[in-house]
Amino acid sequence: MNRENKRKLYEKGYYKTHPCNESFTCKVCGRLTVSAGAGSNHRNHCPNCLSSLHVDMEPGDREANCGGIMEPITVWVRKNGEWAIIHRCRRCGELSSNRIAADDNPMKLMSIAMKPVSTPPFPLEKIVEMTNQMAGDGAFRL
Repeated sequence: MNRENKRKLYEKGYYKTHPCNESFTCKVCGRLTVSAGAGSNHRNHCPNCLSSLHVDMEPGDREANCGGIMEPITVWVRKNGEWAIIHRCRRCGELSSNRIAADDNPMKLMSIAMKPVSTPPFPLEKIVEMTNQMAGDGAFRL
């Protein structure tokens, strides 16, 4: 069933009261993704590569006409301690947040979470110089 037909079948807010039991093949890694094991009634990204498709303006509405790949770029922790993935559309640049699922690849989640630490926006050799400029002594202490 294509997105246009889905739009006609489901009214606004339908996804909130009805589980999504559809399976799909990931457009990035090619794996079959099923809703079982997600830990919720809604599966919106691949548990292997964590990628998604840009099909919603609001969760479940299927109103986005972009259809681009939503690439996982980082994770964040919500107030309640739950992790969520920030996706950015490769085609239009739109950002969205999706909660992680129970069966998401833990190594992929951790690699995304550690990316800012492993690749800082400045050379690590500059830390001493930058600390001195901020009136610190620049010494590394453990």
